[in-house]
Amino acid sequence: MANSNVHSPRPMSFLQQSGSYNAYQSRVLSNYADTPPPLTAPSLAQTPGYGMFASGATVTPQNQIGIQEDSKIYSLVIDLMEASTRESALLELSKRREQYDDLALVLWHSFGIMSALLQEIVSVYPLLSPPNLTAHVSNRVCNALALLQCVASHSETRQLFLSAHIPLFLYPFLNTTSKTRPFEYLRLTSLGVIGALVKQNDNNTVIHFLLSTEIIPLCLRIMETGSELSKTVAIFIVQKILLDETGLTYICHTYERFFAVVTVLSNMVNQLVESQAVRLLKHVVRCYLRLSDNPKAREALRTCLPEPLRDQTFNALLKGDQVTKRCLATLQNNLTEN
Repeated sequence: MANSNVHSPRPMSFLQQSGSYNAYQSRVLSNYADTPPPLTAPSLAQTPGYGMFASGATVTPQNQIGIQEDSKIYSLVIDLMEASTRESALLELSKRREQYDDLALVLWHSFGIMSALLQEIVSVYPLLSPPNLTAHVSNRVCNALALLQCVASHSETRQLFLSAHIPLFLYPFLNTTSKTRPFEYLRLTSLGVIGALVKQNDNNTVIHFLLSTEIIPLCLRIMETGSELSKTVAIFIVQKILLDETGLTYICHTYERFFAVVTVLSNMVNQLVESQAVRLLKHVVRCYLRLSDNPKAREALRTCLPEPLRDQTFNALLKGDQVTKRCLATLQNNLTEN
């Protein structure tokens, strides 16, 4: 493959140099989006469904429950601003995030809330190297990450989330290597935020943003060394990048990028022979299949596709998964065609 003028992102150095956290934070915050409008205490006039009272409609028990729930959410969001109430508010909001559709909008457009969530994240940077993260601290920051995932998932806040470069705040967590549970939980939850970004159908802007960062090498390392669940989310992200035409072209544009990806995929195949993790195997097969859509990559795969994907090694594992079996058959056909 030909050389390219597009260079892979340089490795992060802020975790390797003492005193570099503030510099990293300043660099990212300089690109932060416009300050959201201030948060005011909720009133009935601002409460969804208040129009029914203005028109003299009857207040039903269901309406009353909805109003009380809205007020509780607003109160918890306000509690995020106070250090003494933030931890409990993070926990409660993370539990309720899937029950309240507009939580992402409330979080983003409330004055100071996104800054409070980012403060939770950067406050644990000094505990990453040397690794000194406790389960309690990990749980607290993961609750903050869960709220960021909520913002990343919402169609009206996703682009704002990207424009503020907020995903970059998560990369120090993905760059850790400690295998203790607090670090593994932190990596998995951070991957969940990136996964929420790429999961959307309208993700071309997301892919362009991620390709301008070092998300691919970070995911590749987790695919090799992480837990099975972390590996699954990391390879899902790589698969979604490959499914985008820009992502496929980027990875196949130079031999170095292509070789880095297929080396990790090959290592995963060898591990899967032992682990028999069918969920991971599905993603591995789909990544190889997508790579075979590129002419140069297809030619290279004819010689470097792992033998277990050529023979009958995984037939028993895929016995009940006709979709993945068809993907594997299509991959093999692609590599045998002239």
